[in-house]
Amino acid sequence: MSGHGWFHINLLTDMQWGGFFISGFDKNLDCIIILPMTTPTNKPTDRKDEKLIMDAGDISRAMMRIAHEILERNKGGKDLALVGIRTGGVHLAHRLVKRIQSIEGVQVPIGELDITLYRDDLALRKNQPILRKTSVPFDMTNKVVVLVDDVLFTGRTIRAAMDGLMDLGRPEEIQLAVLVDRGHRQLPIKANYIGKNLPTSREEQVQVLLDEDGEDDRVVILKS
Repeated sequence: MSGHGWFHINLLTDMQWGGFFISGFDKNLDCIIILPMTTPTNKPTDRKDEKLIMDAGDISRAMMRIAHEILERNKGGKDLALVGIRTGGVHLAHRLVKRIQSIEGVQVPIGELDITLYRDDLALRKNQPILRKTSVPFDMTNKVVVLVDDVLFTGRTIRAAMDGLMDLGRPEEIQLAVLVDRGHRQLPIKANYIGKNLPTSREEQVQVLLDEDGEDDRVVILKS
């Protein structure tokens, strides 16, 4: 310790006192330094760099419509299962399961799929891939499995997801539901259920932001 004797006391650093926190202790003044607390927030306030495409209401209506379309196409929820593609499709898959249950009164099995090791660009990446949990806790035999993702772009993510799914079993049929289809396909892949068709340029960045991740539900294009 040197200078004015300013040092932090680890034991006191996390102590809360009303709307303040105890930061440290000044040795020369024999006093505790108290600073105002700030409340962290996950929700951004500055959205000037975003172009809003879908708000929370748009997303909710799109998800309800997709749920109805899934049930209509498959004549109900029997032998139906949903698998969300990490990371964007997992929350949407859970929302669809809830809507299907509210419409049809059936609990549809749900799984989560990490496609990292099935990507076709692994050899091109400099950094080590981050592996996330895959959980498909049901037998896919004779089931119609609906893959769920947030944005359909080149089709390469979906190709990887189908490879990963087939390694886990042999479903009767694989269907695809996406919240946004932005075009620019590089593989012959087409969604069965689409929340919104969104014409874009290849350079534009489309983001789906969801409440489950601490954001207000919305789909945006990031302005360059």
